Amino acid sequence: MTVQDEAGTGPEGRDLLEVWIDQDLCTGDGICAQYAPEVFELDIDGLAYVKSGDDELLQAPGATTPVPLPLLRDVVDSAKECPGDCIHVRRVSDSVEVYGPDAA
Repeated sequence: MTVQDEAGTGPEGRDLLEVWIDQDLCTGDGICAQYAPEVFELDIDGLAYVKSGDDELLQAPGATTPVPLPLLRDVVDSAKECPGDCIHVRRVSDSVEVYGPDAA
């Protein structure tokens, strides 16, 4: 687990990222769970959700989970390949989306 300071940065001053899924747009294709099963999982309702670091499914609307640095590429690929454009990756420090449908 990455240590985070109050400014939302981790070791070496890197911005920490978090990811969330908009279930209203999720098509249930499961591409995200194929790319990053440590972060995403399909539930029995057929929709994808993020998981906590303890592997707990986070089903609250807008629930976020940190993006572990070793899984960053897999999470970004999930956001890029998602047919529902429902995966949002944002900086913790300022909540700016850096990958996903609302990225600048």
